[in-house]
Amino acid sequence: MKNFLLFPLFFLSSYTFACSNLLDTEMRLLDSSETINLCSYEDHVVLVVNVASRCGYTYQYASLQKLYEQYKDEDFVVLGVPSRDFMQEYSAEEDVAEFCSTEYGVNFPMLATSKVRGPKASSLYKKLIKESGFSPSWNFNKYLISRDGTVASTYGSKVKPDSIELTTKIEELL
Repeated sequence: MKNFLLFPLFFLSSYTFACSNLLDTEMRLLDSSETINLCSYEDHVVLVVNVASRCGYTYQYASLQKLYEQYKDEDFVVLGVPSRDFMQEYSAEEDVAEFCSTEYGVNFPMLATSKVRGPKASSLYKKLIKESGFSPSWNFNKYLISRDGTVASTYGSKVKPDSIELTTKIEELL
């Protein structure tokens, strides 16, 4: 009887629950050697945005920060992904980090500078593009990921983070 009871406990303690394929990605944090597995955002509503510090849409950082502050306690997170794909991002990550924090007070997670399109896109962006059929055509494109780890919707650069279109969808997913 004793062995019978230990087997189920052993089985459960050694079993790990996998997160969605989309989020099962290890990424480095901006201007750091520290990495994060995006599985830590499983069961969250996630907004992934390819950002740039010297773009006409850079003002969207303020709205992204406000959106993050408004919903973070409801398991919502913004993930900023700086990219030089459109040649509007600083070449040094320390400059990106300083710009974001001093100019916009960004404290949502910022990931390392990455490619977001083409064959050299980061694994996260390859997965986002494959699942959604939507590839960034400029900076500040947005992927909204539902709690189940699937892309719920995508938005181009012109859709502001505080738009009714985006905030309504976020509230629906929360």
